[in-house]
Amino acid sequence: ERRLPRARSPLTSGLESGFLQHRRGGMIGILIIAHGTLGESLVHCASHVMGTRPSHLLQLGVGIHDDPVKLHPTVLKLVRQLDEGDGVLILTDVYGATPSNIASRALIPGHVEGIAGVSLPMLVRALTYRNEPLRTVVAKAMSGGVEGVYKMPPAHENAATGS
Repeated sequence: ERRLPRARSPLTSGLESGFLQHRRGGMIGILIIAHGTLGESLVHCASHVMGTRPSHLLQLGVGIHDDPVKLHPTVLKLVRQLDEGDGVLILTDVYGATPSNIASRALIPGHVEGIAGVSLPMLVRALTYRNEPLRTVVAKAMSGGVEGVYKMPPAHENAATGS
């Protein structure tokens, strides 16, 4: 294990003291910050698709009465819990809404990245590639979100089996 000083930046208030623990060779942690129970539902659905509940995947539901300032320490704790040294990807639902504003305060470029517009295809893609470098996971998650939007044809055959 090696220790690197934490980045000092207004975006990383709360991460300023102490050191990041780096254990190279781990997987990218994924944190979903979303309205209500959306994150919980996405974790449940991803577990169904993947066949098991993925490790290093957590979610934080933001309720209508939650104070974003008070949630910040919780987000930092979750990020530290998920970080094996290779980084964390934070997925949020709507850019500019409370969950993405909360997430943006925890971002550290190159180490804790964020994407808004989370969907199940995006999450499954991120989970599938999370042993790759963080920049690759970000790119794959974004492509999963875009390619996961598809105008469906009438049901003349089973889309999954082709029959």
